[in-house]
Amino acid sequence: MNLKSFVRDIPDFPSKGVIFRDITPLLKDPKAIEYAKKALLELLGNVKIDKVVGMESRGFFFAPMLATELNAGFVPVRKPGKLPYDTIRQDYSLEYGTDALEMHSDAILRGDKVLVHDDVLATGGTAKATCELIEKMGGEIVQCNFLLELDFLNGRGKLPDYDVKSLLLY
Repeated sequence: MNLKSFVRDIPDFPSKGVIFRDITPLLKDPKAIEYAKKALLELLGNVKIDKVVGMESRGFFFAPMLATELNAGFVPVRKPGKLPYDTIRQDYSLEYGTDALEMHSDAILRGDKVLVHDDVLATGGTAKATCELIEKMGGEIVQCNFLLELDFLNGRGKLPDYDVKSLLLY
């Protein structure tokens, strides 16, 4: 199956000159979802995973499915103030300013084998901050995997210590 045929290009979104890669056509097609899920699992191989961490919000599409298939827990990483229990926080730099991510303080146990998943790897800031949160809690990142990667933004460059895999490259 050609997954790229399920990704729609939206020119000038969110700003002029940007081409947004819209995965909602893929999400409308159950066969494409199943194919993408299986392909993401194949990127991982036969490795034991304890937790799958997904980043807000589009990482929430596939991360719970991957967790179910791997018999692992799902851990959401969210913007500040969105999680109801005690959290840990990781600040990170943006092109113009800073942002932060939070995770529940009991989400990762020391020694947990962790798969980090998001829909898109762009500049790598969110993925790097997520990895830092996991490592603060004593988790071991087995892989960072993505549905698609905007390789011209060199997000991998922020993740040199991790096994980074993507299904689709743009």
